[in-house]
Amino acid sequence: MLSKKEMVILSCLRQNARQTLTTLSRKTNIPISTIYEKLKLYNKGLIKKNVCLIDFGKLGFNTRAQLLIKVNKNDRDSLREYLDSHFNVNSIFKVSNGFDFMVDGVFKHIKDLEEFNENLEERFSVKKNEYYFVIEELKKEAFMGSTTDIDLINS
Repeated sequence: MLSKKEMVILSCLRQNARQTLTTLSRKTNIPISTIYEKLKLYNKGLIKKNVCLIDFGKLGFNTRAQLLIKVNKNDRDSLREYLDSHFNVNSIFKVSNGFDFMVDGVFKHIKDLEEFNENLEERFSVKKNEYYFVIEELKKEAFMGSTTDIDLINS
């Protein structure tokens, strides 16, 4: 389990991972050298990836959907490989409760989503396929995004 000091560092990074060590030190009252050492440790496994979050709509990708897919057991691995390499797939999750995968897809138009679904059904033995349009993103990547959350995590 991480100490409260370490949780504070991670929380500040969740808010803005591009801030300088000096700024981070001022916000947390933790010495720069300590933060630096912690970051070296975190980058060896705790922090999976540093990414930027993009507004896909501003790039012309105005259709976003969550797809739930169930396929025959024989097709699971090949479907996963297909999804993993497909341009429009943002994230893939292995799920339960009657489905194999949940896919976060980003498309320019609804027609592109329809073509994606048709292609899935032609290439794989799809048993069940549902999709839900994302109308508005209300909250994203907010877990541990506030230092006030830390007391809730440790309780």
